[in-house]
Amino acid sequence: MAEAHQAVAFQFTVTPDGVDFRLSREALKHVYLSGINSWKKRLIRIKNGILRGVYPGSPTSWLVVVMATMGSSFCNVDVSLGLVGCIQRCLPQGCGPYQTPQTRALLSMAIFSTGVWVTGIFFFRQTLKLLLSYHGWMFEMHGKTSNLTRIWAMCVRLLSSRHPMLYSFQTSLPKLPVPRVSATIQRYLESVRPLLDDEEYYRMEVLAKEFQNKTAPRLQKYLVLKSWWASNYVSDWWEEYIYLRGRSPLVVNSNYYVMDLVLIKNTDVQAARLGNTIHAMIMYRRKLDREEIKPVMALGIVPMCSYQMERMFNTTRVPGKETDVLQHLSDSRHVAVYHKGRFFKLWLYEGSRLLKPQDLEMQFQRILDDPSPPQPGEEKLAALTAGGRVEWAQARQAFFSSGKNKAALEAIERAAFFVALDEESYHYDPEDEASLSLYGKALLHGNCYNRWFDKSFTLISFKNGQLGLNAEHAWADAPIMGHLWEFVLGTDSFHLGYTETGHCLGKPNPALPPPMRLQWDIPKQCQAVIESSYQVAKALADDVELYCFQFLPFGKGLIKKCRTSPDAFVQIALQLAHFRDRGKFCLTYEASMTRMFREGRTETVRSCTSESTAFVQAMVERSHAKADLRDLFQKAAKKHQNMYRLAMTGAGIDRHLFCLYLVSKYLGVSSPFLAEVLSEPWRLSTSQIPQSQIRMFDPEQHPNHLGAGGGFGPVADDGYGVSYMIAGENTIFFHVSSKFSSSETNAQRFGNHIRQALLDLADLFQVPKTDS
Repeated sequence: MAEAHQAVAFQFTVTPDGVDFRLSREALKHVYLSGINSWKKRLIRIKNGILRGVYPGSPTSWLVVVMATMGSSFCNVDVSLGLVGCIQRCLPQGCGPYQTPQTRALLSMAIFSTGVWVTGIFFFRQTLKLLLSYHGWMFEMHGKTSNLTRIWAMCVRLLSSRHPMLYSFQTSLPKLPVPRVSATIQRYLESVRPLLDDEEYYRMEVLAKEFQNKTAPRLQKYLVLKSWWASNYVSDWWEEYIYLRGRSPLVVNSNYYVMDLVLIKNTDVQAARLGNTIHAMIMYRRKLDREEIKPVMALGIVPMCSYQMERMFNTTRVPGKETDVLQHLSDSRHVAVYHKGRFFKLWLYEGSRLLKPQDLEMQFQRILDDPSPPQPGEEKLAALTAGGRVEWAQARQAFFSSGKNKAALEAIERAAFFVALDEESYHYDPEDEASLSLYGKALLHGNCYNRWFDKSFTLISFKNGQLGLNAEHAWADAPIMGHLWEFVLGTDSFHLGYTETGHCLGKPNPALPPPMRLQWDIPKQCQAVIESSYQVAKALADDVELYCFQFLPFGKGLIKKCRTSPDAFVQIALQLAHFRDRGKFCLTYEASMTRMFREGRTETVRSCTSESTAFVQAMVERSHAKADLRDLFQKAAKKHQNMYRLAMTGAGIDRHLFCLYLVSKYLGVSSPFLAEVLSEPWRLSTSQIPQSQIRMFDPEQHPNHLGAGGGFGPVADDGYGVSYMIAGENTIFFHVSSKFSSSETNAQRFGNHIRQALLDLADLFQVPKTDS
């Protein structure tokens, strides 16, 4: 905190009378408190490491085993079957703590008990890992649970009943299995059958069988070997080759956005909303560091992998000429802030104390009131993170490797996260449909230089107090950001609160020094690179058409009455909407999680199936009876649910083929089949946004506390990106993106087709009215 106070712990001057020391008690106090805080964190990490390392055991259970062993010995019962005596004879002879027989006996029993305890922990962990490898429960019909699954659930609950910490289950999670090549090829051919005519399908079948019989066995051996050695055979390659080695701009192509609560507003005061929000975020980070956050559990009993949460804060993506790297710090005590073309460093702590919301509000208000102009080249500096990665890497090395530019850049990259204070106001007005789309566009890319796209996430604050996030994708997937965001919005609304005038509760400390302006010396050559990156990013941003809307006729409630999963219902509606929009089917990407496995991330569900296309064609023909259409729909929904479950349980198609392709490249093996598969465009890329990962409030009592989810840019130049959130019993939010430059796509047109498709599906299941 000494830097924040712009003071030093001591100064001295040499005079004729000697050396005159001048101590700053306040600075020394903060140095002392910072040291104490650092040691507290170390001790907490050590304690958590021990508790996590012995889970599902505990120090108490160790003491129980020791006492039981000693108690049996005093009753002349040797539960060790002679092992205690062997240990006692092996102890070194001589003076010291081993000199008395009683001490040697106690020490021997303690060693034996510890061995039994450790063996028990290992046994329980391996048993839990074996139990978690069972996924039969996912494939059972709702309400028809088998006896095997009931016994399995009881055993899992028994082995994980003690209160777990965030990472307690990590070593008990099974590894992601490598599917058999024949199974993957079969599912792949099945997925492309509705997209190819007979001649094209026959050609692809020949390529696939040739690959399966000749090339694949060798590649598969290397992949199986990697799966034995690595924690996850996919995730490290996925992060490196899909994200970090990408040389195209992050804006639109990779980063995604998340919206605020849209139906209520806690305050209109920009600085106050930031005060509460950032205080809640650092509270979450503290819980994260202390592992006090409960693991996400499927069905309340199956733990999801938590490793992605490790890099949520204090993380930035550093550009490189060939590949980027993710830089993660164990701690950061400040945030970087952008406002009106100026960069600031704002400290989050005073000594070891986290600033209270009212103090943070005061600090942000000081930034908002600061009249100083941007320095030359400073205003559009962040456009470097929005342009090409090679250009950014070269500029970073040439202009930011020394002096004040290096120091200022480090202040941004070493921040807990980035905060953008926008001068514009955005919000969702249900009476103005375009307002939600404009809000989404502002979050997706802003003006291309008021977001630091390399940070793990940028917190965006609009002038009217509305918030949002822009998140970098390499370090984690959207559900991880969703977990943080739910905590923050719940804490802001139900725990921190505001005064009647919309300010944070309490009185701020006016003695706090103001946030520090970052200083830059940006030469003309660098300014030219910044402008070039800005033009690249602006062209991308201007080409994005985003159409966001709230679907109000129904939500989860009605869909459940159709006896199908809400996700399958929406995905089939998307297939119907796309066929009406384009007159053809396309390869469809839906993201699913593989977090039931250690270090799992995502897998692809290929939502365009023979069953869904049969239903869509029958709907378009309008010649089938409703009963027949319902039957076709149920077959399509059942197929989709089965594919989703296969993807979640490690039997997906695309990650396996992706890894086989990488092995072929490492070995210098050419595969026409893999080359064609990996080049196929996803013209419809979809994702469902998770919600209610944390139960911070009852949605039935607070139905208007709804976030609208978030979205992303289109994956293909002539395709659509669609994210959706089934936000309760009676509403669904959609975010549809496309490119203006494509004459074949139109986001609003597709959105209208989605609306109509949902209504048509609901109409199929309406029970006819009968006269009484």
